[in-house]
Amino acid sequence: MNNIHILLVEDNEGDIVLTLEAFEEAKIINDISIVRNGELAIDFLLQKGQFVDAKIPDLILMDINLPRINGQEVLQFIKSEKRLRHIPVVMLTTSSSPKDILTAYQNYASCFITKPVDVEDFLNVISEIENFWVKIIKLPTVDKSE
Repeated sequence: MNNIHILLVEDNEGDIVLTLEAFEEAKIINDISIVRNGELAIDFLLQKGQFVDAKIPDLILMDINLPRINGQEVLQFIKSEKRLRHIPVVMLTTSSSPKDILTAYQNYASCFITKPVDVEDFLNVISEIENFWVKIIKLPTVDKSE
């Protein structure tokens, strides 16, 4: 099993803490970077400003309701960039709006998950995300020089 780099794009501090706790409980070592708004997510992915040395993630977990640039717009950006479009993007959000779900898939989200309100259920969802994206599937390897 490979160690993967996950970019968590989330502005809610409580959800950040719970997500990190769930990954820690799973006892699988992953490199997790966190940005708290859509503008910083784009800077991170472009390796601009404070993120000039950032490693391109293997997987992105992203909220929709983000400050500055929302998650749907960040998703559109990711999927429009040749060097980024291979990265799976999991929309992990409080929204269960059919419009948000449809828009995410139209913008090529890998999957859409509504965050459970219950803490235990939330921890279980994060554990299942990790189980699927880290243990079960194969993520693409990309020549970083491209």
